[in-house]
Amino acid sequence: MHRVPPGHDQLVVPLVPDMLAVSVTGQGDFEYQAAQGEGRGREPEELAVQTHKRLWLQARPPHAAVGYDTRRQHALGDLTHLITKKDDADLQVISLWGAGEGIGTTSIIRKSYSDPEISHSFTCRAWVNLTRPFNPYEFVRSLMSHFYANRCQERQGAIIGVDVLTSMDANAIQGDFLSEFVQLVNKNRYLVVLEGSSTMAEWDSVRTFLPDRKNGSWIIVSSQQYEIASLCVGHPCRVLDLPAEHSVCAFLREGSQDAVDKSEVNNDSSWTSNTEISTEYDPSHNQMNGHYSYHRKPNSKTKAARDWMQNSPLVGCRLQTNQLRHYTVQAQMNHSQVVSVWGMAGVGKSALVRNLYYDRVIENQQFQEYGWVGLSHSQPFNLRDFSRSLLLDFQSESLHSIVGLKDAVGKCCELLSTRRCLVVIDGLQSIHEWDLIQSSLVSRHSKSKTVFIVITTEASVAAYCAENEELVFRVKALEADAAFDLLKNEVSKKTPLPVSLSYRGNEVLPELISKCGGLPLIIVAVASILATKGGTWMDTASSINLRFMHEIEINPEFECLWDLFSWMHSCFRSCPDSVKPCIFDLSLFPRDYNIRRRRLIRRWIADGYSRDSDGKSAEENGEEFFSKLHNLSIIQQQPESATFSDIRMVLCRVNGFLRECICSQGMQENLVYELAGTCSLPQRTGRHLVILESWGRDRIVLESIDLSRLRSMTVFGEWKPFFISQSTKLLRVLDLEDAVGVTNDDVEQMVKLLPCLMFLSLRGCDQIFQLPRSLGDLRQLQTLDVTNTSIITLPASITKLQKLQYIRAGAAATAAQGPTATTGNDQTPQAIVPVVSGFFIPDHPLPCVVPRGIGKLTALHTLGVVNIGASEGEAILKELKNLTQLRKLGVFGVSRKNSEAFSSAISSHVHLRSLSVWLEEESRGCLGDMSLPLENLLSLKLYGLRDRLPVLQVNQLSKLTKLHLKMNTLMDEAIESLGKLPKLCILRLCVNQPEYGQLRFHSLRMDLRSSLIRR
Repeated sequence: MHRVPPGHDQLVVPLVPDMLAVSVTGQGDFEYQAAQGEGRGREPEELAVQTHKRLWLQARPPHAAVGYDTRRQHALGDLTHLITKKDDADLQVISLWGAGEGIGTTSIIRKSYSDPEISHSFTCRAWVNLTRPFNPYEFVRSLMSHFYANRCQERQGAIIGVDVLTSMDANAIQGDFLSEFVQLVNKNRYLVVLEGSSTMAEWDSVRTFLPDRKNGSWIIVSSQQYEIASLCVGHPCRVLDLPAEHSVCAFLREGSQDAVDKSEVNNDSSWTSNTEISTEYDPSHNQMNGHYSYHRKPNSKTKAARDWMQNSPLVGCRLQTNQLRHYTVQAQMNHSQVVSVWGMAGVGKSALVRNLYYDRVIENQQFQEYGWVGLSHSQPFNLRDFSRSLLLDFQSESLHSIVGLKDAVGKCCELLSTRRCLVVIDGLQSIHEWDLIQSSLVSRHSKSKTVFIVITTEASVAAYCAENEELVFRVKALEADAAFDLLKNEVSKKTPLPVSLSYRGNEVLPELISKCGGLPLIIVAVASILATKGGTWMDTASSINLRFMHEIEINPEFECLWDLFSWMHSCFRSCPDSVKPCIFDLSLFPRDYNIRRRRLIRRWIADGYSRDSDGKSAEENGEEFFSKLHNLSIIQQQPESATFSDIRMVLCRVNGFLRECICSQGMQENLVYELAGTCSLPQRTGRHLVILESWGRDRIVLESIDLSRLRSMTVFGEWKPFFISQSTKLLRVLDLEDAVGVTNDDVEQMVKLLPCLMFLSLRGCDQIFQLPRSLGDLRQLQTLDVTNTSIITLPASITKLQKLQYIRAGAAATAAQGPTATTGNDQTPQAIVPVVSGFFIPDHPLPCVVPRGIGKLTALHTLGVVNIGASEGEAILKELKNLTQLRKLGVFGVSRKNSEAFSSAISSHVHLRSLSVWLEEESRGCLGDMSLPLENLLSLKLYGLRDRLPVLQVNQLSKLTKLHLKMNTLMDEAIESLGKLPKLCILRLCVNQPEYGQLRFHSLRMDLRSSLIRR
């Protein structure tokens, strides 16, 4: 029976009943089941230890609780750095204690034990698994065998095992076995790993053989017993947080504080910092039934904050930092308690929030209490443990008193409701977890000044947690310049920066950085390796770049990224089967290539990835697929574009890192094959062929490929007629956007050889002047894009294409370039609201004349730009009235003569979402009195107005979100009418002469997300 020291009975007695009690906080059923599941068949001491484990998993300060973004990256390197950088000559002891049967401790120790720097620093190294009962002779023999083995490894060609036995037998015969052991440990610096230590008697016996000769020797103890691990190092001791996914803690004697401070590894640089948890305990004074009372050191959080802010400045994200700070201020002002921060793994979410968190800690004015809880998913979520962890990080209680606290949830509620608290919940993975937290800690106190910041990788979880969609913050990957700066910054921390690395003149680095996808986790990992290579860093960079995916998946030096791969594979596995083909389709586009959203969706429809379903068209499903890929961070919006949650992006890019993953997987599964550079004869086939600009256009290579299964061909650079033949007759998608050298004859040959085409894009092929009459033979064609070609008339045979849904034609003669929103990656805009950069307003487009009979194509939902001012314009307007399924329409040539007919033609187009209108020069005021009864219109673009707007009826344009206007003069009353549009988000104005010489928006009453004004 355990004896309880006097004065501590009140602390210990409630411990076990509390573990089995039904909570009265509204989560009774959940907590009762969890507690009984934990307690069934266990001793009270084991229950307490499990509670200690969960608290250590959750009660990490933010410098340790960094989720998938950083946690694994620094964990395996810290132990090595700590051992090699310790300046103290005393014998050092460090103990590793792991939850979950010690999983993770061995890999951490082994990584350090095998490190070349460790091997060089310690002449004698040994790894001993303690046996029971303890046998001193066997213990010494085991030590000596490892000492010999490490010596033999230095001799090339040696059979290590034989040499070890020979040396040991020779010493045994000569009788000086123990004498040599004494000499080795007395004269050499040694590192000994003791695995399986379970009693203090064992430890005391072991220590008699390992003397302290003041030469900087180390002993590493691995134990699954919390008490043994803590007592081996002496007291008082420090507790270091090691990788969260392994649930490992390390114990160091309190005197090793300097070692901890000096050895803080910054493998993640501006993104991580592995500082110890600031707790201390003295077992001799506070021992209670095998457990210990912890006491927080005053101001430890402020000190950690100052150290981190000073030593780990963020690189390339000043704008995001300022935006996030604004989010928290808005939340507190509006009594919205939750700000959600989300982004893909490795993007630096935790570091960004940590920067804000520490900034608030140092300022210490906006909030009174600061708490950070990192959720570990090695064990089921438990609300009571979560509350205890939060109380512990608030520094309001000792660890032991919190373990014995009956109503931790109630105590936490009281603190959150009466104090201004900033609480960070790092690593939330599910809506269920948030429901448990919210019902007990958030929703009860609607007027509380407490702000919760939830960090997650899931867009849906982030949206669910936030009370306001405007308080959902997405962390974006670094742009190329910022990524390069981070790489240089990381290398310079470990070694003098090579001159060749200080600029981006070589070809390897930009490509390698692009493949990192702007993810700090990967950039820092690459930098850490390059920093150790000295003058050969360029060869290493070239090797990594050449075999990027192979290197980071196989090379042990990239072990810190393996959790990122786990997250990535988990995301791919969880994707609906209907979305996965769309993901592989992205690998067809070159790295850093700007892809139009419409191009992707129309390809997916032609390939059969997006189809009509109950209640939704293929187009709508394609838009949903695009949104899912965006939420997965696979595709990202162009940095020059504005980002709005309710406005669809026009251009996107594939994340560089995820593109490498997709390409690797797609080629392994024979879905995609690529012709690039000087590739040799391929040994496989696939459904999708991409020809890159760098390929040498070797006809022999192409003709050696089995193209009979080919369904899509995408060409970048020069087009050659031999790309298509009889063997490609089943091709559905031919995408030649911006290809060079495509002629009229080439197009005629395409129509002849590819009867199954469903998607044909000749966009940007400016050497094409006309489409062949045989175009009508492509009876399966759904998408035809001849924008920015020299085609001004569509052939009459196009009216035979009854399945045609999408026709884009015409070109813009001139384009105006607007100002940019910022002057650099870190430039903060003058206003909080972002400004759209570089929009495009065509002055005089080159429209296309469509033939009579176009009204037969009733499946059309996209048509433009159509010239209705030509000789056949009146007939075309009558045809236009029949196209009632149109979603997007662009017309040129509206005049006083035909404006009424045009208005009548579109009056019944209830599905129309986007309308673009260009007026003739002499009729610029003809729309002034025209009403636009378009209830479902989302986008309206009017070019060539004089000084009056059409009648903008609020009830008819209640859904309008985007408005582009190009006009001579903008009157005050026109500005006032714009303010009546309730959903308007983007207003783009191009005004030649404002009234009174200036634009005045005092009468504009709208919540504009963006406006761009050009004079």
